[in-house]
Amino acid sequence: MGIASGLIPSQSPSLFFSAVVNYLKSSVSGSSIMSDIPVVLVFAGNDPTGGAGLQADIEALASMGCHAAPVVTAITVQDTSNVLHFQAVDSELVIQQARAVLEDMKIAAIKIGMLGSEENVAAIHSLLQDYPDIPVVLDPILRAGGGTELAPASLAEAMRVLLLPQITLLTPNSEEARSLAPQADTLAACAEQLQTSGCIYILITGTHEPGQEVTNTLYGHQEILQTLNWPRLTESYHGSGCTLASACAGLLAQGLEIGEVSRNAQTYTWLALESGYRVGMGQFIPDRLSWTDTELDKQ
Repeated sequence: MGIASGLIPSQSPSLFFSAVVNYLKSSVSGSSIMSDIPVVLVFAGNDPTGGAGLQADIEALASMGCHAAPVVTAITVQDTSNVLHFQAVDSELVIQQARAVLEDMKIAAIKIGMLGSEENVAAIHSLLQDYPDIPVVLDPILRAGGGTELAPASLAEAMRVLLLPQITLLTPNSEEARSLAPQADTLAACAEQLQTSGCIYILITGTHEPGQEVTNTLYGHQEILQTLNWPRLTESYHGSGCTLASACAGLLAQGLEIGEVSRNAQTYTWLALESGYRVGMGQFIPDRLSWTDTELDKQ
């Protein structure tokens, strides 16, 4: 695949979401059975604010025309500013949740977010070995937006050793990429090292990097596959990483190729952030369902 780059122009949410809705409608038109809707198995924590975690995953996946099957990995105590406390769900219970779904539904993709414990990493690693043909997206959540550590060094190391070789698409921000590849001196070197660990594609987001634009870069096959630049928004957002990773998982489940997955998921996420709203005293929450306003306006 060649290199694709460029600045995404400011576009009307109605144009993008109308295109997405029309595509998804056409993909299931004439169908009367639920099995035509791709199911995405999601491992993530519960966020009581509804900004991140499983609710973010469910909303983003629904927007991609998918059904989310949520597996709870951790219970968090958090507000829109930071995570105050969390408790990992017992790994046996995590796997029982997942196997119940896997034995009942045809899973088109798997999305992994907050894991909560090394035991959960090991358990999910064992589970994935039984389903090698299902694409897997990993959002390597190491730290909350407010700074609370969600994955100590030992958990991050377990992710590197056990999970990365099983991952189709890794979606770290630049800080997470550097943490997962500490010996690398550039983000490109981080991507190279992480690909050597076994994951196929890496989408590194640049929100934490300086500049008036945010540069997100897709790597694969030891080269840059795509570079997209986005106007930097003025606010900070709770659940942006969950939104992007789940949109990617949903589009993989729909059968899109990786370049389309990356571009469309980023477009959806940026527009959800641009439409974000503030309901607490901390970060804004992405409006992942803003496209429904567009559809209602047509009626």
